[in-house]
Amino acid sequence: MKTKLFCSLLLLTTTCGIAATNNAAATPPLQLTPELVNQFAEEMATNHPALLAARARTNAAAANVKSIRTWDDPMAKVGGMAADEMMRMEDGDLIYGLEQKLPLFGKPGAMRNMARAELAVASADEEMKFQTYRSQLAKALFRAALADEQLAIAEQDLAWLELTAKVVDENYRSGTARLMDVLTLQNEQSKRIEQLKTDREARDQAFRIVNRFLNRDLTTAWPTLQLPPLAGPVQFNPKLISYALAQAPELKKMREEIRMAEASVNVARKERWPEVTIGFENSTYARDSDVRSTEYMLGFSIPLGNSGKYRAAVRREEEKRRAAELEAQNAAQAVREEVHGLVVKISAAHREALLYRQQIIPRSEQALASAKAMFESGGALRDVLDARRMLIEGKSMYVRAVAEQYQMLSELILCCGLGDLEALQMIGASPETETETK
Repeated sequence: MKTKLFCSLLLLTTTCGIAATNNAAATPPLQLTPELVNQFAEEMATNHPALLAARARTNAAAANVKSIRTWDDPMAKVGGMAADEMMRMEDGDLIYGLEQKLPLFGKPGAMRNMARAELAVASADEEMKFQTYRSQLAKALFRAALADEQLAIAEQDLAWLELTAKVVDENYRSGTARLMDVLTLQNEQSKRIEQLKTDREARDQAFRIVNRFLNRDLTTAWPTLQLPPLAGPVQFNPKLISYALAQAPELKKMREEIRMAEASVNVARKERWPEVTIGFENSTYARDSDVRSTEYMLGFSIPLGNSGKYRAAVRREEEKRRAAELEAQNAAQAVREEVHGLVVKISAAHREALLYRQQIIPRSEQALASAKAMFESGGALRDVLDARRMLIEGKSMYVRAVAEQYQMLSELILCCGLGDLEALQMIGASPETETETK
């Protein structure tokens, strides 16, 4: 009778696997690829409010460059004289003139260079935010794919438990199985059903995060996502550090901030030079509109009383520049440390995934087959359940390791300023092909 029970379990499990395969064929999962992640990143770039705000700030900085004037608007002056008729007739009683500030000592050019530096900072900030959000979107997509993978494993386990419980219950009714086995399977089935509810809620939350990055409705439905194949290992290379120091978005922005600070120092130094104006005044007698006199004037400010204030302003901007340089040095050290740490973590995740795929999962399958054979010859059902649980845990840990590897690869790509996941080949971490997987 045990043989009959085992054959029934094997037949029903095979039937379940075929049905699951047919369902998967009807609705194939959407596998994450670098190209697909880039498509979602492009959608995010056009929809995400934070990125649109950064673009608006860049546009504002570009408009500010065009708004810097070389020549200020001239100052018109109009007045009159209150005197007796004879004096007004002689000197004129209507006074008018024009005064123009001269663009000397390179002040307008310094302000324009300052505006260009601000534009460069705004552009670097926009690029840094886009790269940061793209990395976060990629990690969110991989977490969502992990949730789908784990949910699929859990659903397969529930289907196996349901079929096994049905067969054991039928055999118990016919007197060929024990009540303890029936109750044990019912307990396992109940726990898996409750866990599936939690897994489905976690899956919904994972896709809500993705929808938020894409600025979609949070309840937008998604197809099933599938993780890409395990990526190759990443070897630490000093060139990787050099590339990160040259291309990291954060460091690029800091270098532009240093240039902006230098431009601010130049503007502060130009402020010490006097303001120079030229102008004229005409005196006209209103009754006959005859010009009685014309005066030409040259005016300039005398920045002697505020010389200490000007020196303090220059010192203030120089200290800001020094602070920007020190922050850039600290960020460069942090990038070096982060790149090395990410390479170590990526390698660890790769080794862990290989461990589960090449050793733990095959051994767990052998253990499950052995437990089934022992159950056929009168062994305990608990051994079959323990072996099944060990296999499910191995599959779950494998997909988790793959997801973690790609999440850390996304961080490494951001840190090195590589742009997107298509640059994985540059660091030797391209996904495995089917031939390599076999």
